[in-house]
Amino acid sequence: MRSQSLDRRVRKEATILVREARAALDLKRGLRGKAGDLEAATTEVEEGLSARDLTRVRKGLPVLDSLVDELIKRPGKSTTRDYVESIGAAVLIALALRAFVIEAFKIPSSSMYPTLEIGDHIFVNKFIYGVRIPWTNTKVFELRGPKRGEVIVFMQPCETDRDYIKRVVALAGDTVEVRCNVVYVNGVANENTMLRAEERYDDFDDGAGPEGKWYPKEVSRYREKAGDFEYQTFHDALRPQRDEQRGKGALLQGDAKDFPLDTLLRSCANSAELNGKPASNQKQGKIVSTRDIHGVCDPYLHYIVPENHVFVMGDNRANSNDSRYWGSVPIENIKGKALFIWLSYSHWTPFDWSGIRWDRVGNFVH
Repeated sequence: MRSQSLDRRVRKEATILVREARAALDLKRGLRGKAGDLEAATTEVEEGLSARDLTRVRKGLPVLDSLVDELIKRPGKSTTRDYVESIGAAVLIALALRAFVIEAFKIPSSSMYPTLEIGDHIFVNKFIYGVRIPWTNTKVFELRGPKRGEVIVFMQPCETDRDYIKRVVALAGDTVEVRCNVVYVNGVANENTMLRAEERYDDFDDGAGPEGKWYPKEVSRYREKAGDFEYQTFHDALRPQRDEQRGKGALLQGDAKDFPLDTLLRSCANSAELNGKPASNQKQGKIVSTRDIHGVCDPYLHYIVPENHVFVMGDNRANSNDSRYWGSVPIENIKGKALFIWLSYSHWTPFDWSGIRWDRVGNFVH
């Protein structure tokens, strides 16, 4: 059986080689003066096939195979072509990954301190919330929606050409209220504990001169928990004093960053910071009064997150432009979930690496 199989393979290969050789001899191209040799080798194998003399075929086959390889088969690809094809494939793979799976994002502001700092470069998982058709808001399928406490990158609903990064505080249907810097979701306060009453971080003012400048800001640091996520937040430097007064019953007023402060629904259409730019896909939600008589830090007026939206806030609570001022984020605006920091620096040039924050590189975003 094995002998018969080998004989069939020899006949098949010989037939193919004879056909290629005869085609080349008819065209008389590229034979480089060896047409006679090719004709003789082809005839030898042809005659062996006609006479069913496989011994003769096997004897003539190596010569014919060598001549066909030399005169007829296409030359191998050049090194340059190999490089071009490899680079082209790599570019296509990178574009596909960026469009559907992962994308790089640079932190431009201090709104997410201390979790993310200006100059942090992160990767964003675009696959987890669903694959989006490039240059549209249409998703092919969705694995799951965002969870409370996750850090997300999204198209700002009032300016969709700008990407923002914030933390999800509440989901569709949840109620949100912020009183004396404490976040209440569905009437329950997020756990928060003071870590440091006095701290300083460097913020960046890009409007100060042609190159901008770094300047120090005094803050207090707290630990907070939302859903399954525990993280740290910055507040203004006076919050610890207010907390102390609150404990003694001596606090006379709430905080200017509390939310809602009145019954006016905040949205892109009435955002003072963004000059009133309505968003076609943003719903306003609803504000509900829960009590008339209350203390300065008691919940009394909450916001209901609209369907298919999330409510987001920056971890730098006293210095974040977020849902408290321009409303909730439509789910379809969300690009992905922040993964980890792959590079971080305050300044950098090819000749000055002193601004690279090596201790932050590789940190996951929680």
